[in-house]
Parts: sequence; structure tokens; C-alpha cells
Amino acid sequence: MRAVLQTAPGGPETLYVGEVDQPRPGPGQLLVKVHAAGVNRADLMQREGHYPPPAGDSTILGLEVAGEVAGLGEGVAGFVLGDRVAGLVGGGGYARYCVLDAAMALHIPAELDDVAAASLPEAWMTVWFNLIELGNLREGMRVLVHAGASGVGSAAIQLCKAYGAWVAVTAGGVEKGDYCKSLGADMVIDYKTQDFASEVKRAGGVDLILDGVGGDYLSPNQACLNPDGQIIVIGMLRGPQTGINMGLLLVKRQTVRGSTLRPQALPVKRRLAQGVCDYVLPRLISGPLRITVDKVFDWQAVGDAHRYVAEGKNLGKVILRVNDPD
Repeated sequence: MRAVLQTAPGGPETLYVGEVDQPRPGPGQLLVKVHAAGVNRADLMQREGHYPPPAGDSTILGLEVAGEVAGLGEGVAGFVLGDRVAGLVGGGGYARYCVLDAAMALHIPAELDDVAAASLPEAWMTVWFNLIELGNLREGMRVLVHAGASGVGSAAIQLCKAYGAWVAVTAGGVEKGDYCKSLGADMVIDYKTQDFASEVKRAGGVDLILDGVGGDYLSPNQACLNPDGQIIVIGMLRGPQTGINMGLLLVKRQTVRGSTLRPQALPVKRRLAQGVCDYVLPRLISGPLRITVDKVFDWQAVGDAHRYVAEGKNLGKVILRVNDPD
């Protein structure tokens, strides 16, 4: 089969579409003929050699896919050949075929096309895990979401509003700010021209911060966090090193935790997939949630897709369309 391969770890120019062996579904797995795959920051990190896949998972890039069932592993029930499915994979999504744990597969509703479906698993499972399960999101909570115009940020804004929370976001520039407002953000801070900690403190502080930026954002995060608040770090765009204010940590009883989705155990991922299936999908079809696909690239232009995301141009999700003939 054809898949996106690499000459060596490095920049987008190292990616190309070539031939590899087709995977076989193991017990409890589906073989998916991929029609679309999401592009995520984790893919960029893996491409650079900084984020290897968990042991046993494919080394091919790609963490979320949509397509049709092309094969059934032993013991799989509830699916037949030709079913339209989407889901989170440990790797291998940038390929004509990949394997997907059946318990994490989402039946794609007729109202959604493959591009829309491929935009859902990574972003919505990430925010469900971090906001609902770890963050205990609830009505009346005050939340700050960094990188509000990203795929995860777009989902986080909508989930906060659906749960009745007040949400502030950071975003760079007027276009991204307006986009976040269109998703329901109560407050938008342009991190290029404003000090987000001062603005959030002036507005009353926050109880929960979802931080995909990391680095030197920790100190201002602490400064605008209310007593007993929590900071959940899910990314490190500004680097892995920083300092912590132990005084604020103690006096305000703050919690700082790191969180990654990819290495989570299968039972955790299966539970998150069920949450997306039960809560998110119905609300995407009937409202108030909405699909946030920004741009679709042919997978032959995968390098361009990676550059687009690396430069922070996207408003929402970027998708690869996999359109090789059988």
C-alpha cells in the first residue's frame, strides 16, 4: 500500500508518499481504508524525531482517521465491511490502510463526510479527557484556553460553553480572535499585543487553564489562577523548560499537571471515545457544536500541510485527503 514515509527525521521536506506493507488487523481491531486523516502538532513533533510512537504502534505518522472498514480482526462485533468509521490510532494514519481498535471506532453519521469525521477524534478526545475527566468542568467555572484558534482550542471553547462555563482564550491577531468569538469565547486576548495574565486577573481570574503552549507561560498562568485552581499542560510550543512560583503554588493551593493522550492505556481511550460518541456527535449534528475544518490538503502535499500548521496559520483543523486508487 501507499503511505507517507520519511527519508530521515527532520523538516517537511523529508516526507514523501511511498510503498510499504499493508497492516493486518489483530484481535479486536478493524482494518480501515483511510479516506482522510487529521494533521496534529504531535505529527510535527514525531516528524522531527521528538515524539516516537508507543511500543507496538505504527511508526507511520497520523493519529486520527476516517474511512471505511476493509477488514475485521478476530472477535470484532458491531461492525461489517463497508461501515464508515473514524477513530484515534497510535500511529499509521497517513496511509491508505491502517488498523484501529474496534472499541475506539466511531460510526460516522450520514450527516458527516469523511473530512469532517477525521477532524474529530484527537481534538475532542483531548478536550474531553482534560476538561471533563481531569479538570472537572462544570457550570459556572472560569476557564482559560491557550491557542484558542487551534484544533484543540476550537473544541475546548465549544465544550466549555456547552457546559455553561465562562471561557477566555489567547489568540494571535484579529482574525484568530474573531474566529474564537464565533465559537463562543467570552474573552479574547491577543497574546502578541496584550499581557494575558493581567487581562485575565482584571476580569476575575480563572479556575482552570488548558495550556498547549508551555515554556514561560507557567508563571503568568499561576498569576491569573484563582485559589484551588488547576493548570493542565498539554503542549510545549514555547519549550519544555520553565520555572515555578512555589509561593503561589502553596498559598493559592494550585495544581499543575502534565497530560498527554497518545500514551494513555486503551481502556482510557475507549472511555474517551464513548464520551465523544454519546455527547459530542449528537450535538455536532443537531447543534450547538460545530465542525471546525480550516483547510484540506491532498496527501501528496503533506509537506505543505505540515508547514501550514507549523506556521500557525490554521483556524481549527487541517486534514489530509487520502485519495489513492485501489
